[in-house]
Parts: sequence; structure tokens; C-alpha cells
Amino acid sequence: MSAPKQGDVFTHDIIYTQEQVNLYAQISGDTNPLHINQEVGNASMFGKCIIHGHFSASVFTKIFGTLLYPDGQIYMKQNNTFLKPMFVDTPYQAVITVKEIFPEKNRVLFETKVIDVASGAETITGEALLMNKKHYVW
Repeated sequence: MSAPKQGDVFTHDIIYTQEQVNLYAQISGDTNPLHINQEVGNASMFGKCIIHGHFSASVFTKIFGTLLYPDGQIYMKQNNTFLKPMFVDTPYQAVITVKEIFPEKNRVLFETKVIDVASGAETITGEALLMNKKHYVW
């Protein structure tokens, strides 16, 4: 895989399950009923349970850690803005775009987004800064 170029785009499709949300609740300790109790979710302003924000954004960790230049990747920074709630059993697409390259430090700033496939609406936007001395060489 050649070094990334400004404007390069990588996409990854994902669907979260309630079982995954329940496991995340156990691991993180965030057992807010809005995420795991169907009655509470149904009675909420969202009409059903929502996925934890940080769990929904974990798709970026999956991409950078296993799919996009994973060998030698060091995750330095990530920020997220949660624009819309996300729900289980709903198709989403993560979109990663090379925003800026810092060749002297072997770093790339990526724009990160999650999009609801059905509506096209952005649910998460943000940026990630990664270093990789094996692949980010220009």
C-alpha cells in the first residue's frame, strides 16, 4: 500500500447489534438504561434505545487499527462531534478522508465521519491524527 495522499478516501460499512451495545455497557460501565432497556428507549425522545456515542465512534479505532495502514499505526488524537443518535440494526458507513499530511513527522490528519446510509445524514464528524513510520513516508 503506497503512502496516503491528500484527498484519499476510505469507507467501511458497519451495523451495530444490541448484543454489542450490551457488551459495551458491561465493559465501559455505562449502563444508562437509554442504551440497554427497551422500555426506557421506547419512552425516550428517540423512540428507541440509542448506541453509546463512544461505542459508535469505535469504528474509527477498528479502521485505523486493522484496515487502513494498520502495521505501525499509532493513534495520537481523535475528536468527535455527535450530530444525531445512532441505532442498532441500522446500516452506517464510516468515511475517512486524508485532510492534511505532515511528512516531516510521518503523520496524517484524517477527517472522520459516520453516515446513516438510508438518509445520508452525518451522525458523527471529527478528526484523527495518526503517526506511522512504516507507511507515512513521502
